[in-house]
Amino acid sequence: MVKHLWAPWRMSYLQCKDEQCDDCIFCVAEKGDEDKERLILHRGRLAFVMMNKFPYTNGHLLIAPYRHIADISDIEDQEMLEMHQLLKLFQGVLERYCKPQGYNIGMNIGPVAGAGIADHLHLHLVPRWAGDTNFMTVFAEVRVIPQHLQETYCLLSQCFVELQKENSE
Repeated sequence: MVKHLWAPWRMSYLQCKDEQCDDCIFCVAEKGDEDKERLILHRGRLAFVMMNKFPYTNGHLLIAPYRHIADISDIEDQEMLEMHQLLKLFQGVLERYCKPQGYNIGMNIGPVAGAGIADHLHLHLVPRWAGDTNFMTVFAEVRVIPQHLQETYCLLSQCFVELQKENSE
């Protein structure tokens, strides 16, 4: 029998009712001064990378276009290209930061597919390790994230800067 862990504070995030969100958490084009609070690691021309505030594992990243679109059929080719370029770049950042043994990469399109925020298309980049589903998940259906989000943010930001510097040399 599945037990429930109630997390009512998460609903304000999903419905964008917390103090950092006026509407959609992915509608950040005009909010560059809030990047650290919103866990935005990088802003590209058409898309950006942010940390998941409620991660599946440590280092769970989200990549989204700036445009507020819900369906993949509405995305422009250049937006999709940039999202995938950021996916490749930040997979390299995760390799440097936490050396995962694998990844889950994908999109949940629509609420029935598991999209917590169905109105703004986004891509998940989730690092994985052998044994990362431990007894807490199996018996209690609880995930343990071993590092504070702000600490992870600082480390990922530093790894990104180092990687960019190496690539420009």
